[in-house]
Amino acid sequence: MSTYAIGDIQGCYQPFMALLEAIHFDKDKDTLWLTGDLVNRGPQSLEVLRFVYALGDRHQIVLGNHDLHLLALAVGAREPSDGDTLSEIMVAPDKDELLDWLRHRPLLVRDEQLGFVMSHAGLCPSWTVDKAMTLAQEVEAVLRGNAWRDFFPHMYGNQPDRWSDTLAGTDRLRCIVNYFTRMRYCHADGRMNLVRNNAVADMGDSLVPWFDVSIRVNADVNIIFGHWAALEGKVSTPNLYAMDTGCVWGRSLSAMRLEDGALFSTPCTVSS
Repeated sequence: MSTYAIGDIQGCYQPFMALLEAIHFDKDKDTLWLTGDLVNRGPQSLEVLRFVYALGDRHQIVLGNHDLHLLALAVGAREPSDGDTLSEIMVAPDKDELLDWLRHRPLLVRDEQLGFVMSHAGLCPSWTVDKAMTLAQEVEAVLRGNAWRDFFPHMYGNQPDRWSDTLAGTDRLRCIVNYFTRMRYCHADGRMNLVRNNAVADMGDSLVPWFDVSIRVNADVNIIFGHWAALEGKVSTPNLYAMDTGCVWGRSLSAMRLEDGALFSTPCTVSS
């Protein structure tokens, strides 16, 4: 029995299957941790959704920004973006079943026995894991509730850009979602900059990656995340595991076995 964390698949079904073959994944014994962004930009988002859905309890996934974008499209709260490859899902006979399953996925996964947490973009520098779990559950309760469609028209926007316990309503939910699914750079005080998305080597002096904010209170936590393909899976900060290695951009899809830290990858020929 092994547990494998795999980076952003984004509809790249064939590289996903090749990676599972390379790690000798056994769907009856092993478990997949997927960092979110199962869909979009790659050519086979529907096949990825169907495969992961069929795994039943042999997976843990967290929602990414592209997964939320799919749900927003489905309820008419968002127009398609350039480069979207989600039309096949929208006409699939099992669309409603798949999207209902998707909206019940968490924003944060924690396994105390394995000693890891996972979210799509990372953890807000000012959040402990316990606080992050509580805030993730606030959004999850909305997404899983009967009025889930009402949230998506209010989900988009870059403000508020800094967490405060006094935030309320849709501002509070939007800020939580942005920290979990969109964050890359922050200012020194933990405010998100949701515009910059390039590699760390190109950043300006006024911004730092979220994981290098000096006030970060979760630095001792083993955090698995995706979302930031420009990092190419390379982070020198301790206890961090960047799993998005840019499969959809033609680089690779990567996995880490959580029990021993062994790394695996398969080359990707899929591009946007």
